[in-house]
Amino acid sequence: MSETGSTVPRRQLGRHLRDLRLQAGMSMPEAARLIERGTTTLQRLETGQTHKIRLLDIRELCSVYSASEVVTAGLLGLAQEASGKCWWHEYGKLIPQDFDVYVGLEAGARKLTSYAPDVVLGLLQAPDYARALLRSALPDISCHEIDRRVEVKQRRQRILTRKRKATELNAVLLECALHRVVGGSRVMNAQLRHLADMSTLPNVTLRILPYSAGIPQGDPIGLFTVVDFGMDKNKQPIEPPIVYLENLTGDLYLESHRGVGRYYVAHESICGAALDETASRSLLRQLAREYAT
Repeated sequence: MSETGSTVPRRQLGRHLRDLRLQAGMSMPEAARLIERGTTTLQRLETGQTHKIRLLDIRELCSVYSASEVVTAGLLGLAQEASGKCWWHEYGKLIPQDFDVYVGLEAGARKLTSYAPDVVLGLLQAPDYARALLRSALPDISCHEIDRRVEVKQRRQRILTRKRKATELNAVLLECALHRVVGGSRVMNAQLRHLADMSTLPNVTLRILPYSAGIPQGDPIGLFTVVDFGMDKNKQPIEPPIVYLENLTGDLYLESHRGVGRYYVAHESICGAALDETASRSLLRQLAREYAT
């Protein structure tokens, strides 16, 4: 892997390897011994600091940790996908579609800065709203599979409500997302009430960008999230922040300082045009009542 390539796949690979090792109840020296590699090699793999990744090592670690076929295929794909200043992850190419790359980044975040123009942000979706979206997107899957995916999403959302080190979320929703009816009036009523309730959490800042605000940046902007991993005790970034851009056929991860900075500036501009937190919560409760009538 080139030293000029993206660090995101390496960092994600390391996270998954560390999680698998801990789930298997193994120490780092024990795991390294089982694959006949040095502890330093495994440490560099887990911290995303190695630029030369042997696929054989990944296969053997997955075998030692009893990883599933999907996880193994996903980690082998991550080991091969670091080839540019930004990383375009195309669904189903090297990494299986069922292997969610972004979830690991989200789980390790200290702060998420998001903008959602068309739909309620995944971390803020109520169960029935999420279920209705899944039914539309995947009409052929079973009710059991839909319930499983909704449960997975609810587990992801716990990063906002856990008592210890809850993730900070600073989100703006375009008013459009509140009027696009997903699942019917009952579902929308529950979703908007859920948004209003979530906005009262001390670690959640939620603003609504009203139609009357126009287009603050001059050009429309799609859904994005800036993932920030916080600072260490020396006030240095634990990991460089990244921008996550979700697309129909794949996801784009930007990690250059300039690219991340532009999205922070865009978010600040959007926040400046949005309703404040109190007015946003009032609008949510008002629209929820309208859906209830």
